[in-house]
Amino acid sequence: MKKDIIIPKVEGVYLAIVNEYNDLYKTQDWNVYIINDKNVDLDLVIIVTNGYSEDKMTSIFRKKIDKLPAKSYVKIEWIQEDLFALNNQFKVSFFEGNAMFDKTYLFRKNTINLKALRDIPLMDVKGVLVK
Repeated sequence: MKKDIIIPKVEGVYLAIVNEYNDLYKTQDWNVYIINDKNVDLDLVIIVTNGYSEDKMTSIFRKKIDKLPAKSYVKIEWIQEDLFALNNQFKVSFFEGNAMFDKTYLFRKNTINLKALRDIPLMDVKGVLVK
């Protein structure tokens, strides 16, 4: 029975954590984005996030995006620098056509920092990317 279930591989959907200036509060903030680098829209995107280590765990955060257009990105959340010492996990599920896709993205502890910044697709900024 399980061998008959086809689980499609997620490609062209990424998560990025970007260091940006906040005009309102005059601070440098880290924000998490979901990027759809595909040529098709994604429907009913559901994101479940949490941070964890051997002895700590954050609360669970959930976000729903009705439609993520092709070749676009959306900010998911602001992330505190204190959480960079934890593994930050993002479980993403979405529909593409009639197929449901699911992938877990993991930013490992202490990997989010200014030295790790690189070009982020579609955004024309630098950040930490997980594919």
